[in-house]
Amino acid sequence: MKKFDVYRIAKIGIISAIYVIITLLSSPLSYGQIQFRISEALILLCFFNKDYIISMTLGCFIANLFSPLGLIDAGFGTAATLIAVVLIYMCRNRLNLFWVSLFPVVSNAIIIAIELKIVYDVPLIASMGWVALGEFVCVSILGVVLFKAMSSNKQFIKLIS
Repeated sequence: MKKFDVYRIAKIGIISAIYVIITLLSSPLSYGQIQFRISEALILLCFFNKDYIISMTLGCFIANLFSPLGLIDAGFGTAATLIAVVLIYMCRNRLNLFWVSLFPVVSNAIIIAIELKIVYDVPLIASMGWVALGEFVCVSILGVVLFKAMSSNKQFIKLIS
């Protein structure tokens, strides 16, 4: 295995672990109909490098195994994340950071709300609104502000690219 491959695999694993750790440390906020998953801000790394598609998908899957819904959340949540991160990466040259940040807002609002409707029989539209609100705050506000501030630092861009 080449040195570059080892570095890429290590970076993917580290970012996945950071996602899981942040999610678990903020677990009272990370799961349920009203959720503010702070770790979702990291999803915007996919705007800069396709390797983070793997990191975010793996991190979400592992973090969702700790959800009160377990495997169900691991399936639905990971699907929502995978759709969002692929769209972020695919559209990174056509849309700015704020606009791509709306992909996880929409994918999570739809997919997680359907999951919550199936499991808890909660109103679908209300769940969509609550999930979208949490995702918007964590990704479109916190994440965009954080990444815009940090992307002016050349060392940061070199590190994540």
